Amino acid sequence: MGLLAIFWACTGRGLVTIWRFLMMSTMDLFERSKSLADYASVRDFLYSLRYHGAKYGLERMERFAAGLGNPQLKVPCIHVAGTNGKGSVSAMLECMLRQAGNRVGLYTSPHLIYQGERIQIDRKITSEEEIVEMTRRLVPVALEVAGGNMADFPSFFEFMTAMAFERFASGKVDVAVYETGLGGRLDATNVVRPLVSVITSISLDHTQILGDSIEAIAAEKAGIIKDGIPVVIGRLPVEAEAVIRRVARERKCPVYSVMERFGADPSGYPETCLKGSFQRINAATATLAAELVAERFRLSPEGIRSSLTQVQWPGRWEVLSVNEGRNRLILDATHNDEGARALRENIAGIEKDTGMKPVVVAGTLGHDRAPSLIGTIAEYAETLYLLSPAQPRALSFEAMKAYVPEWFGGEVLDLPMDQLFAKDRCLMPLKQGQTILVTGSIYLIGEVCEYVRLGAPVHQQSLQDVI
Repeated sequence: MGLLAIFWACTGRGLVTIWRFLMMSTMDLFERSKSLADYASVRDFLYSLRYHGAKYGLERMERFAAGLGNPQLKVPCIHVAGTNGKGSVSAMLECMLRQAGNRVGLYTSPHLIYQGERIQIDRKITSEEEIVEMTRRLVPVALEVAGGNMADFPSFFEFMTAMAFERFASGKVDVAVYETGLGGRLDATNVVRPLVSVITSISLDHTQILGDSIEAIAAEKAGIIKDGIPVVIGRLPVEAEAVIRRVARERKCPVYSVMERFGADPSGYPETCLKGSFQRINAATATLAAELVAERFRLSPEGIRSSLTQVQWPGRWEVLSVNEGRNRLILDATHNDEGARALRENIAGIEKDTGMKPVVVAGTLGHDRAPSLIGTIAEYAETLYLLSPAQPRALSFEAMKAYVPEWFGGEVLDLPMDQLFAKDRCLMPLKQGQTILVTGSIYLIGEVCEYVRLGAPVHQQSLQDVI
């Protein structure tokens, strides 16, 4: 995303942060780096890098990784990209590998509550103390490779990616699973040399950055394909699959397809504890990738199947009990048209299961995502609460309300988070046994998690990506 686009996308504190960063010199950063004594100062330092990402290409990340001794090349890994499903597939692969007795690193984004969720070893998140220590260690290298040019200082996502490389190498993991942040070709994670490259799905999303056609987006995702490295593909649109196969052919990579391996009917795909037929497609994709590394990491067919029933991936149709068991709260991130179609399948079953329409809390980023999400939830909701996630591109209540269909007969409300949720409780008026569904932006899911699980924010939501 270019600087002009970032300025238009951001308001308030975001604009101030960008301006301060642009006015900052590497000497200023050096002086600030000397005061990184605790997590609060580190958090603020990393926040100052949040919008620094206007320079296209991998050169900056390649120099940063090289300055660290290329730790990403010291650990075998699997690289996962895709419009939807890449986080779920990454979590499934992590579970399969860990259950087989391997020490496994998992790098995903964004986080729900704590920054350290992004970098996990055997599903233990990186602590604030570890983040402080690694930041202090990485900053001098970043300053050196920047060479006095602020445009060459790593962005927030690049810094976090390098932190993951270092954490996994120093933590002596047997294998790491890396989820791309955005796209693939220019993603900071694309300096790895994987055992398998995985492309889960391709649909229109982030079109202002990745391109406005399926073919263009497929080409960006195909950027993770490395010479001679096997490629696993989920169920892709025909035009997207053609692009992926062409790139794989040019780079002499074998392609393993879910459709070829499991057929067209998802009901015959591997079962998983994650809800929805789309998750069975993700399970098939993860299984196919796991089979390619099975011998190296001691994976058995039985172990792969068993692991799929034990996957933990918070915020994806995650069911919690609230109000002393009188109600259930479902958290489900849904951020684009393809996700809204998957949401429809799951939300349609709520009234059938409970005899009541759910109360739905939703929020989203960008006008391109709102129509499908709000149109879908309006069909099934008794009441709609439309909340703006605390992110620069979040739509306002008024903007989201404009997408509510005229035929919707329920109330459309806007209340602060602390008037809707508290620890283990939902504060809105509810019937006994009624379901509350929170959906839309994963950033909104994270904010609700803070209140329901902890009772108050922990103030790490600012450490999120621009998109």
